[in-house]
Amino acid sequence: MILCTTARTVLRLWEERDRSTFHRLNSDEEIMRFFPFRRDRAQSDAAMSALNQRYQEDGLTFFALEDRASGHAIGFLGLANVEKPMPMAPAVEIGWRLLPEYWGRGLVTEAASACLALAFASPMDAAEIVSFCVDGNDRSKAVMLRLGFSRGADFDHPAVDAATHPHLVRHRLYRLARHAWLHTPR
Repeated sequence: MILCTTARTVLRLWEERDRSTFHRLNSDEEIMRFFPFRRDRAQSDAAMSALNQRYQEDGLTFFALEDRASGHAIGFLGLANVEKPMPMAPAVEIGWRLLPEYWGRGLVTEAASACLALAFASPMDAAEIVSFCVDGNDRSKAVMLRLGFSRGADFDHPAVDAATHPHLVRHRLYRLARHAWLHTPR
């Protein structure tokens, strides 16, 4: 199932052929630099299946981000419900992760823009989308700003153990209201 396509990307459900890429997205040290966990292959396989199931349940998930030129998954991007104990809950978040060899090409910005257009259109008609990242994640912050997000309140992520990962606790929150998105020239 394909959610949407852009000039260079496709957002679609995960397929069996994506399992090794999904595992890399969840275990590679460079990719996971700003996350306090790494998933082994069995955990990644379970998480990938859960993402497709989540879409069946509530229509939101982190989709496979496919490179149209090669037809291969190169990351993920999508929407998810944010729940307590996150301080901005309830909310809908947009998030992404990308293989390093595709960084710096504008692919996340391109695909996220298409995803936001869907989120702010009927039938979803979201009032606001949030995004957040570790304070030092300059690449993600730059994408959020290019998409038109504005900075919200910083917060300490409740799921990150400060004793084990003190540099990953502080997060920056960004917000994008539907009216701001609709009135920004593209």
